[in-house]
Amino acid sequence: ESNVLIGTNWAQDAGIYEFTLGATGDKVKARYSFVYVYEDGEWKISHHHSSVMPEGIPSAQPITEQQVKDLFKLWNDALATGDPDLVAKRYSKEAVLLPTVSDVPRTDYDLIKDYFVSFLKKEPQGEILESNVLIGHNWAQDAGIYEFTMGATGDKVKARYSYIYVYEDGQWKISHHHSSVMPEAILGTATPKEASNKELVGTR
Repeated sequence: ESNVLIGTNWAQDAGIYEFTLGATGDKVKARYSFVYVYEDGEWKISHHHSSVMPEGIPSAQPITEQQVKDLFKLWNDALATGDPDLVAKRYSKEAVLLPTVSDVPRTDYDLIKDYFVSFLKKEPQGEILESNVLIGHNWAQDAGIYEFTMGATGDKVKARYSYIYVYEDGQWKISHHHSSVMPEAILGTATPKEASNKELVGTR
């Protein structure tokens, strides 16, 4: 596709061209613009712009803050089924799960499913108490505090969490999930002096 404009001692040609790369056989389509000028008895290229076709660049999948928060409900609903396979399928292909009650990082489908085989026996149901959402290009983060009620015993467990979601194969999946018990329940509340020292360290 070519669109030509002619002026006094200059001309413009803009449109779409395609390259065949002999080394690989790949074909690459791009947009182009040339501006030619008549210089020293010859037509020379004064300006040349070449860029990939914009539709070939993945666009961001739109998602709102509330929709990010609702992704937790999909995971929580999977917990309610008691099926570890359904829960594990909420995670992306290269997901990492750092679970609350296991020292083992779960870095693939089988390991993630294995964790939930045991965890689901407690009949957990979660509720987010505090949520902080950040949205990027085909990813989103939700971090905060949640609480689980264990249906098997009635126990309640509060923990800190972070989820990173990615848009994969037409769905939002969990790429990273870190869950840890509240530290003050184990280490105790920091004294004012300790808290002040931590703040100073954080500002360095």
